[in-house]
Amino acid sequence: MCSDVTSPPHRTTAPRAYSDFALVVPAYNEAPNIPYLIPALRAAFEEHGLTGDIFLVDDGSTDGTAALAQSEGDGWAKLTVLRHRTNLGKTEALLTAAAASDRTYLVLFDADLQHLPEEIPRFLDKLDEGWDIVAGRKVGAYDKRAVSSIYNALSRRIFKVPVSDMNSMKAFRADILDTVRLRHDWHRYFVVLACRQGFTATEIDIDLHPRKAGVPKYSGKGRVIVGVLDLVAVWFQLRFSRKPMLAFGIPGLFLIAAGVLTGLGALFARYAMGLGFRPLLYLVMLLVTVGTLCVVAGFLAEMVASLHDELDAVRRGGKRPDGSGPVE
Repeated sequence: MCSDVTSPPHRTTAPRAYSDFALVVPAYNEAPNIPYLIPALRAAFEEHGLTGDIFLVDDGSTDGTAALAQSEGDGWAKLTVLRHRTNLGKTEALLTAAAASDRTYLVLFDADLQHLPEEIPRFLDKLDEGWDIVAGRKVGAYDKRAVSSIYNALSRRIFKVPVSDMNSMKAFRADILDTVRLRHDWHRYFVVLACRQGFTATEIDIDLHPRKAGVPKYSGKGRVIVGVLDLVAVWFQLRFSRKPMLAFGIPGLFLIAAGVLTGLGALFARYAMGLGFRPLLYLVMLLVTVGTLCVVAGFLAEMVASLHDELDAVRRGGKRPDGSGPVE
């Protein structure tokens, strides 16, 4: 679980984050916004003395987003445009930029300018206090507030993290991505997964502004279904990934026990009371078969979890999960 938002860690002695960060800007078909975005970033960097990098990741756009971004940023050394051949998603855009950066901190910033670049120094100031993650809490009206509020409330209650807005602008230590594995669309659960690994998190209020141009990319009823399914998947992974036998073995043993008891009842009814009821036999077969399959699935999942832990240890170079020292 993350540290509580009212108890910040001690201030680090590292250089100020203003010079050691990379701004990650995923962009999919955002050509109408680029003429507003690049000048706004330039102005904010100059005004606040920011000397970090900017990685704009064109996520398979078909409207010339990358070419327009390069044209608008011509001669600005801080801006690098990266490209995906196809639309992979915001999570993959974040990982692409992280792989290209050697900075200590990353700031995830949307290309639609619903949050202003002037917010960037506030996130960096908070990181400089010693926090691992700083999340933004949207302030202002927006179309998906009802759905977003329910989703965020469920996430906070289920995962018990000190952040009330999971899918907003955020800044964090880049090395967190060495520990936390993000699957497709799991950028929304980045804080949850990082907190599980012991990283600290806090949040700050940030104003939400109307889009300058273009259309939202994450809308529609289908997104609600996907979000709920991802929430269940993340919960299952965090709860049972280390001990999958709890998820499969216990229900399996319960079903086998129910099958045995049903079989004993069927035998008693047949030989003690002279009553024969064939469907009971089918029920016994079903319960025992399904229960056995669950137990076998549990054993296989335990083997997969063991291999997963070994691969994790290799990926960390033999260090403990929190990176504190070697595994003995």
